[in-house]
Formats: sequence, C-alpha cells, structure tokens
Amino acid sequence: MTESPEQTTEAAAKGTAEATEPRRPVRRRRWIDGTALRADLRAAVPDATAALVVTALIYAWLHARVASGASATTEVMPFLADAGTYWMYWLCQAFGWSGLLWAWITIVLGFVRSSARSRLLRIPTARIERWHRTTSLTTIGLMFAHAFMFFAELVRDNGDELAWPGRLTSAFTDVFVPGAYASGTGRVAILLGLLAFYLAIPLGLAYYLRRTTGGRMWRALHRFIVVVYVLSVWHTLLYGTNVWYDGSFRTLVWLLQLPIAALFLARLLAPARRGERLAYGAPAYAVRLAGRLAVAATAVVLLAVPATGRDGGRTPGGETAEPAVSPGTVWVGLAMLCATVALTAYRTRPSQATRRARSARSGEQA
Repeated sequence: MTESPEQTTEAAAKGTAEATEPRRPVRRRRWIDGTALRADLRAAVPDATAALVVTALIYAWLHARVASGASATTEVMPFLADAGTYWMYWLCQAFGWSGLLWAWITIVLGFVRSSARSRLLRIPTARIERWHRTTSLTTIGLMFAHAFMFFAELVRDNGDELAWPGRLTSAFTDVFVPGAYASGTGRVAILLGLLAFYLAIPLGLAYYLRRTTGGRMWRALHRFIVVVYVLSVWHTLLYGTNVWYDGSFRTLVWLLQLPIAALFLARLLAPARRGERLAYGAPAYAVRLAGRLAVAATAVVLLAVPATGRDGGRTPGGETAEPAVSPGTVWVGLAMLCATVALTAYRTRPSQATRRARSARSGEQA
C-alpha cells in the first residue's frame, strides 16, 4: 500500500521536528548537595563575622594579660612575653578559644534539635537546625585558622634555621601531620587536636552527602560529632597554656561541660525520633541503656571535678608530668572509632531498592 503525498509530507515534517528538537540532558547524580551547602555558607556569613569579632576580643584580652604579667602562658614559656613578636602565636590561641566556644554552641544546638521539643522552647525546629549547620561550618573554619596560625608562627620562628622549602615542610609536618609533633605534651595534645579537626570535616559535612548516603546513614554518622567535641576539650585542657595550671579559668572550662552532659542525657532519655527511644525487648536495648548510664556517670564526674578541686591542672613551679595517655593509646582508640564508624555506615546503608528508586527520581540512566 503506497503512502499518499500528504502522509509522506507529514512524516517528513515529524522526522525533521524530532531531529531539530534538543535532547534533554541526562541528569547525573550529585554526590554533594551543593545548593544546600551554598545556602548555608551564605547564612554562615553573619555567624562567622561574629566569631571573628569574638576572636579579636579574645586576642586583645590575651594581649592585655601578657602586658600585665597575669598570663599563665608566660610562666610556662617566658619568651612569649614579647607579644609583638609572637603575635601569630597569640592569634592562634585566640582562634583556639573562639573555636572551642563555637564548638560548644554547635553541640548545644545539636542536642536541642535532636531532643523532644519542650513547650518552653518556642523557636522553630527548622531555625535551630539551620543555626546548628551554620555554626558547624564556622567551627570548622575556626579550627583551621587555629592550626594555620600555629603553622605560620613555626614558619616565622624557624628555630632550626632552615631554608624556605625546609621551614615550610617542617612546619607543615609538625602542624598538619598527625603524630609528627614530637615535643613533650604536644605529642599527645596536638595529635588529639588534629584528629578532632580531620574528623570534624567528614562528620560535620555529612548532611550535604545525604543524597548519596541516605538520611538514615548521615544521621547515624553525624552522631559521632560528639567525639570531635570531646577531643577538642581534651586537647584544650592538655595543651592550653592559659589553663595549664589549677585555677578558676580551668575550672570554668570543666563547668561548661555540665550543660553539655545534661543536654546529652536529655537527648538520650527523650529523643525527637520515636525509633531512638529506649524500648524494652529491642535488640539495641542494652546498648542504649549503657549509653544513658555512661552519660549520667560522666555528669557526676563533671560535678565532682570542681567540687574537689582536682581538675588535672599543673602546680606552678612543679614538674610537668607526662600525659597519662600515650600516642599509641590514641591511635588504638582511633582504630576502634574508625571500625565503629565503618560498621555503623554498613548497617545503615540504603537498600538496593532505595538506591534504584533514588536513581529513578534523579533521572539517572543505567
């Protein structure tokens, strides 16, 4: 059966239209939620600005303490009394304290967000979550600035009188390579600080990978951010020369951990998600109960420290004791943490059906 001239013309026109019509580009899966990250970075600008102002105020306060002779740091290292020459070191100290403060704020917001809502709290949950994410980004920036200023001070000081390539390499190794710093208390303290920094990046940014990992996995991984905060406080108490000795300032650092322990316990006893509540007969009952008892015991210890005055500080004029924990112990603890994180990621990974459904929604081709 032959086609009529009208049908031939119609088919040719249809083929031409199909040939000229632009093909829709294939949407590829994005590993990172760039839209949310860019939005949070913009929202973090006021928060980061406030952090820089606070850092400047802390720097001025540290400078004033050096000038008045009240700084405990100059008792440990008298040569740092020349604050003009060693301004990078003092700025490093200021960034460290503001970073710890912002980490404290971040962890408080996180516990408030993930706990059952109180009738007294009238702030919307979405706003608390946004604050938590923006302060988390600011904290990571402050941690990097803290480490970078220490690196800059080592480059400037150049105690080994190396040429520029050597001084840069030596300073970078001491500051940014875990376990490379080999002097005194810093063997453990700087190792703890670096582990806190390097763990903060993937655990703090896990939210922006939730399209890839799935919501269940990123929530499970993000909980390990508590370990980052503990390492940060441990690093401060062990190596912060302003809290090197016993005294009110060191006691204040300990006291500030009481609200964290209380909020953590409240978060475990009354979580926002129903599936995380303590249910009798559930396979995870013993683990969850042990976690609650451990946090309660920690709160008791935190109360006992300022009450007894035994806060682990040194005595002025006394010999500096070696840290009770060795670098080897820290590495073993890190290996155990990494194994736990890997097991958690494996158990909370998205199912095959979930991954196929997500790929179909995003328009990804097999």
